[in-house]
Amino acid sequence: MKAVTLKAPGGLENIIVSEIADPGRPGKGEIRVAIKASSLNYHDLIVASGQFPTQDGRILLSDGAGVVEEVGEGVEAFSVGDHVVSTFFPVWPAGKPTPAVGGFAHTPGDGIDGMASEYVVRPENAFTHAPKGWSHTESATITTSALTAWRALVTDGQLKAGETVLVQGTGGVSIAALQIAKAMGARVIATSSSDEKLAVVRELGADETINYKTTPEWGDKVLELTQRFGVDHVVEVGGPATLHESLKSVKVGGHIAQIGILSGDEAAVSILSLLAKQVQIKGVIVASRQDQTDFVKALEVMNRKPVIDRTFKYEALSEAFAYQQSGAHLGKICVEW
Repeated sequence: MKAVTLKAPGGLENIIVSEIADPGRPGKGEIRVAIKASSLNYHDLIVASGQFPTQDGRILLSDGAGVVEEVGEGVEAFSVGDHVVSTFFPVWPAGKPTPAVGGFAHTPGDGIDGMASEYVVRPENAFTHAPKGWSHTESATITTSALTAWRALVTDGQLKAGETVLVQGTGGVSIAALQIAKAMGARVIATSSSDEKLAVVRELGADETINYKTTPEWGDKVLELTQRFGVDHVVEVGGPATLHESLKSVKVGGHIAQIGILSGDEAAVSILSLLAKQVQIKGVIVASRQDQTDFVKALEVMNRKPVIDRTFKYEALSEAFAYQQSGAHLGKICVEW
């Protein structure tokens, strides 16, 4: 069968399509899945580029959606023909994070082989059901970015109707957060460096938009738009370059979900600002399998499909990553066989 693998030490030029052995039949507690589609995430990109070194020959991509072809002994949650989507942390069933999810040792496409493969055989906890009525490509957007947004706003943030959410940029997490927030009756302020992209997010429901290139101190604008109170939630994906303005933007007693490291991984934080605003900053890396199951149920009633910018073939994965690096996309980039 075909799989897309990464030769050490990484780099887009070292992504190759390989012929590897078929994984065979599932054992006890396992399912065999024909993978139909995946989506790209920033985590996938830094693995592929070699910034997060992984095993030589690693099969790439954390997200995968497809069809159950066979179930092993003892499997009750799935049947042949079920449409399923992978989990980012197969070893995190529910509840709070455990030491096993303190890194990426069990994450597909990083610590273990990923979903850029025609077929996989995995323990049943490596998948959940996909939303009813969604295509495989749509379902493939759930695992990492959309589920991260769900946890940030709902599981951890306890988002309520009428609250205000600030989303940064127009990548997968931010667009999913916008859609979730609007579906739950929240007000959304969105930032981007592109007026064209801001026009699109307004069409998607953003109540206010700010171009952070023309308004570099955008935190002041957020305060202006919220009568100086600030927002209830910040979906923080920028990292060091944006955290200061996020602290300025958030209300006293508010919540910042720290998700991204787009501008690096070390930030100078004003302790006085933290104390004065009594703000909660919580690191978020995806969520548990139970969170994903809850999210899928919510998606089936939200009636908001994911925003997919472009779809490539798996064989063109390096080209898809190059497009991701360009920053030209809005929403998700997907790959299909």
